[in-house]
Amino acid sequence: MYTATRDLMLPTTVTGSWPRPSWYTLGLSGRPLSSGMNDVAFREQFTDALDTVISDQERAGLDILTNGDYHQDPDLGGRSWVLYPVERLSGMSQLDISATDEWVYPPGTILNEVMGGWRYPVVEGELGEGVPLEYAKVWRLAQQRTDRPVKIGTVSAQVAVSCTPLQTDHYKGDKHQAMWDMATAFNKELRALAAAGCKVIQIEEPMLHLAATAGDRGEVDFLVDAFNHEISGLEDVEVWIHTCWGNPNMQKVTQDTSYADAVELYMERAHGDVWTLEFKDNDPLATAKLFDRYDGKLPKKVALGMVSHRTLQVESPDEVAADVRLALEHMGPEHLVLSSNCGFGRQGFNRLVAFYKSTSLAQGANIVRRELGLPETHVRAADPELQTDVPARVSAPLA
Repeated sequence: MYTATRDLMLPTTVTGSWPRPSWYTLGLSGRPLSSGMNDVAFREQFTDALDTVISDQERAGLDILTNGDYHQDPDLGGRSWVLYPVERLSGMSQLDISATDEWVYPPGTILNEVMGGWRYPVVEGELGEGVPLEYAKVWRLAQQRTDRPVKIGTVSAQVAVSCTPLQTDHYKGDKHQAMWDMATAFNKELRALAAAGCKVIQIEEPMLHLAATAGDRGEVDFLVDAFNHEISGLEDVEVWIHTCWGNPNMQKVTQDTSYADAVELYMERAHGDVWTLEFKDNDPLATAKLFDRYDGKLPKKVALGMVSHRTLQVESPDEVAADVRLALEHMGPEHLVLSSNCGFGRQGFNRLVAFYKSTSLAQGANIVRRELGLPETHVRAADPELQTDVPARVSAPLA
């Protein structure tokens, strides 16, 4: 159901995470959010950081905002993206004691440094509800700071299980059953988030495109069913399916980054309303052409990444506008959402660069909206009358 983008044309957003202010140094470390909010120091840092990230995104002109994933801890390479929900489940070990055997990279590479350094709790028993994830509270704390819709994202059970070693007799190595049980636990929290009034929920990185690229049709069929189970019962909310090719320290984790084998899976078989794809770093023309098969009648909206989360060069508004025009040669404006390729906050990205990439995204959208006769969004950061450093106007000397 289109609860956020229904009345917006070429809406702009970022995928989710945003660089943390340098002074935001605390985290929850496995505690419930409500417990963290009783810690005066954490409460002040967290709520001030939410004020900052919401203000930054509004000033940049984005139409749909995020909480920056600021409820997650400042872990190595964005590890908390996986751990925030996983370490709170029942059936998990209390300590992060194991590495994954599925994401292994050679020594001397940045992916070995980051993902090789990650440690996870292990599955010791049946997975189920544990420490409350409190996504509804995460959303309320952000949404009360703006009238624009706030999108809340969370890792899918599929990726989480791929990172979580099974050291238990309960599953006997059966990752499919573990994935199903984890999806069941996640689903209850997602339903509570929808019931609280959140307009946009984003499930991040179901592994359909990775399995499809590998040619494993049996795995693909299971993953489709598992994803649909994970989001079942979500009513009166817009569900986004985020896919990318990796983002630990802004790095790709795979070399084959074509969505050609995954279009039918995400557009037709996976439930949901919006499919998000990498676009800027991923052969934009070839990616846009993938949607020609629908002859303008797309079964879902598509969110294309118009700015890169991997480069420090800020795209200009004209560059964004050119890519939007390219996409519109293959779909109508009613089907297109404009986003970043992935999140900006997985350790190390420059906060100022993230802000101006977002500002270019909003300005580029306005250029194309103007050409199409569509309403524009005010970009305060680009308003000449609102600049901080306006040159002084010197009066002419008296005669």
